[in-house]
Amino acid sequence: MTKRLRRNALLLGLIGLGLWVAFFDSHSVYRRASYAHELDRLTAENEQLAADNRALAAQLDAGLDDALLEEVAREEYGMRRPGERVYRVEAGE
Repeated sequence: MTKRLRRNALLLGLIGLGLWVAFFDSHSVYRRASYAHELDRLTAENEQLAADNRALAAQLDAGLDDALLEEVAREEYGMRRPGERVYRVEAGE
């Protein structure tokens, strides 16, 4: 085997190994980057949910007044007063 052929084979092997590590391995650079991106997204979502939980806990601690109770009944459960007509409006594009 000539020196040039040996060098080309080594270079081809290193390129193949680099591609394998970057894209195809179970711990590839691509998968690690996507996992890091997903971790950032889930961390932000978790912080938002924790803030929502704190706001809801504060609302529960304040107690339910008639106006809040009516708002929840109308918005969450679609309830209405007797004899009242409800018109649903859908947002257009």
